[in-house]
Amino acid sequence: MPGISDVMFPKVRMRRLRQDRIRNLVAETRLSTSDLICPIFVDETIVEPVEIESMPGQYRFPLDSASDEAKEIEDLGIPAVILFGIPETKDEVGTSAYDDSGVIQQAIRKIRSETSDLILITDLCLCEYTTHGHCGIVDYDAKTVLNDPTLPILGKVAVSHASAGADIVAPSGMMDGMVRAIRTALDIDGFTETPIMSYAAKYCSCFYGPFRDAADSGYAFGDRSGYQMDPANSDEAMREVELDISEGADIVMVKPAMPYLDILYRIKTAYGLPTAAYQVSGEYAMIKAASDMGWLDYEQATLESLLSIRRAGADMILTYFAKDAARMLHGLAEAGRSMRE
Repeated sequence: MPGISDVMFPKVRMRRLRQDRIRNLVAETRLSTSDLICPIFVDETIVEPVEIESMPGQYRFPLDSASDEAKEIEDLGIPAVILFGIPETKDEVGTSAYDDSGVIQQAIRKIRSETSDLILITDLCLCEYTTHGHCGIVDYDAKTVLNDPTLPILGKVAVSHASAGADIVAPSGMMDGMVRAIRTALDIDGFTETPIMSYAAKYCSCFYGPFRDAADSGYAFGDRSGYQMDPANSDEAMREVELDISEGADIVMVKPAMPYLDILYRIKTAYGLPTAAYQVSGEYAMIKAASDMGWLDYEQATLESLLSIRRAGADMILTYFAKDAARMLHGLAEAGRSMRE
């Protein structure tokens, strides 16, 4: 029997709501397949899928099988993909990026014809299409990327992708004024309803390493610190996002995700705009490698990492775990359980 002091001064017990079944009822954050966006690498130079060595379980797909991958993603209940292209030919200005017969343009048409409701997002960066591997036109003498001459090319790429059937275009080059240039180009060509998902706060990060293997986008000189953000800065990210919103961005993105959860939280809290986070190749590779060594539980680490990104404010997550996470979530649902947040 409780004593009089217990009645007068009830004990606070946080654990009451952590019991089985109850804890899921009061969970503040939930993760579902509808939160996920799955990347697809489409390679014009191959005839069979090729596993990416630094990203075990991830593949480059030839044009002929990219639509099969997209259909599998759609069947898992994942609502969207983002397409990255590896072209057969490259040049100084990334001409093949806006070629109507380019690798992404062909992939969009083929996937569109063989899926029903899948949302097709296309990355607009030039790094996969240029011989130097940078995200814009370069001045070799000055060893720098030229901002303003790059903008019209990004507009041409966006129009080309929208013409092929892209639902959303996603500029990732971190050029000043890129959103305004793309919005203007799309509007002039009649694509006023095509949204822009801007990589608004994209940091110069070491976590992109495996992606450069996947997309064949290593740079010929220097690095990308001249146009991607300094990892030391957070207020700068807020200014970047504010500028992109003022120029017409419909969705803003933080990249990478887990090392920048504080940035993600600040942006979502301040602006309330639909906000994406990219769980990048290095984040995937670390968890995958540790789980393959038996140091982490793969399912728990995958779902916990994704949940942390959702909790910080992401409305959508671009992740290489998308297919596996969807299967995990389906498995939990079939077992009559939800993920224990």
